[in-house]
Amino acid sequence: MDIRNACRSCCESCMSYFKKPPPNSQPGINKDDIVIVNPQPRPSEYVYVALYDYAARTEDDLSFHTGDTLEALDKSTGDWWIAKALTGVSATKQGYIPSNYVAPVESIESEPWFFPDTKRLEAEKQLLAEGNKHGAFLIRNCESQRGELSLSVLDRGKVKHYRLRRGENGHYHVSKNRTFETIKELVQHYSQREDGLCARLLEPCKRMEAPQTHGLSYQDQWEIPRSSLRLLKRLGAGQFGEVYEGLWNGTTPVAVKTLKPGTMDSADFLREAQIMKKLRHPKLIQLYAVCTLEEPIYIITELMSNGSLLEFLQKDNGTKLGIRDQIEIAAQVASGMAFLELQNYIHRDLAARNVLVGDNNICKVADFGLARVENEDCYVAREGTKFPVKWTAPEAIHSSKFTIKSDVWSFGILLHEIVTFGQMPYPNMTNYQVVSKVPTGYRMPAPPHCPKMMYEIMLDCWKADEHDRPTFETLQWKLEGYFDSDVTSYDDANRY
Repeated sequence: MDIRNACRSCCESCMSYFKKPPPNSQPGINKDDIVIVNPQPRPSEYVYVALYDYAARTEDDLSFHTGDTLEALDKSTGDWWIAKALTGVSATKQGYIPSNYVAPVESIESEPWFFPDTKRLEAEKQLLAEGNKHGAFLIRNCESQRGELSLSVLDRGKVKHYRLRRGENGHYHVSKNRTFETIKELVQHYSQREDGLCARLLEPCKRMEAPQTHGLSYQDQWEIPRSSLRLLKRLGAGQFGEVYEGLWNGTTPVAVKTLKPGTMDSADFLREAQIMKKLRHPKLIQLYAVCTLEEPIYIITELMSNGSLLEFLQKDNGTKLGIRDQIEIAAQVASGMAFLELQNYIHRDLAARNVLVGDNNICKVADFGLARVENEDCYVAREGTKFPVKWTAPEAIHSSKFTIKSDVWSFGILLHEIVTFGQMPYPNMTNYQVVSKVPTGYRMPAPPHCPKMMYEIMLDCWKADEHDRPTFETLQWKLEGYFDSDVTSYDDANRY
């Protein structure tokens, strides 16, 4: 064989090798679509770091741990990418990963201390959670000053906040005495010495929970086999059915809501599912899938470990929850409702019983069974429809017309529930008395120990003219900025 034939044979052999699927690749994936022919390392823009742990839910998924690095092979699939693990327990393996669990390597988003969308109250809750020690810290966007960052530090059981300001030269500083070209340099400096802060930045705050994935898996099927679900225990029952804790595919905890045959129109029940499927927000319960081919119909959603907010409040009764916790819960609900407001949706049954609570007091708005797409700014209830009088705005009671502003009224009642740890609104009053007195100007008095500003927010929600009531966006920033209304709420590094 001459040299030319030898080279040709060698090249063909090499190309044949690189076109073969790797020996560790997982079944079920089209390997021709994801195997890289070019053996050279891909640029860093394709390399990501895991922000959370993820356990494979299907045989086509890829398990990984926080801090593992992964190479994105195909991002065209949207919310689920095909990736190869570069480090960790799955090193060299390929599979699907949820894209919201990773961040570009060497970016600020990949830093374990960067919590960009965390609000002040939530930052305090996370830093005070179990597992964090003196010197734990995080950096977040400052909600009161757009474009600025804040540093939150755990100091002997209390959280202190510092503004990270930026000078005209673009450098960052906590104290004007020392500036840094990048945030990473600032963190590195204060990790070595206090230099005016309350404590050295010893370790990043522990992340409380991973975000919800978009769908149960990369297939994101609307209709799933009933056989893929196992009902574990009943969580509760309502007018139209029961709710169970379940397990999907033997791997993923879920909540399963059932519809008792004959209790309501199945089309109405499925309308709830269709609405929930469209609405994706961290403070709204996420729909995963449905089972509709036989009765009872199932709706499968994310599981919230602590049940309804009403039960949660009544069980606590002030033993652990303080005013900061109550306001933080209210802010979470306002955030979810602000998103519904933006989407022109009406909830129509906003109350503590329809908010669910997960670990670490995470709250999400649930039960869109009565929600409707807002048409010409209002929804008219059908004749004979029942609604909860003590939570319903007076104009909705008398005209059966519901708007986002009637949801704002209900939010004011929900605030009363939060502050009173689940007490019935208008105590010692019948529904008839409420219907008679509220239109004449009667409003519930401030509950005991209710902060003045909190009661003022309630009264704003209960204004007679619905057009004078605040938007949910306004309510959200008022509650999120409750303890952040002036610069004196920040510590000054120069004081130490």
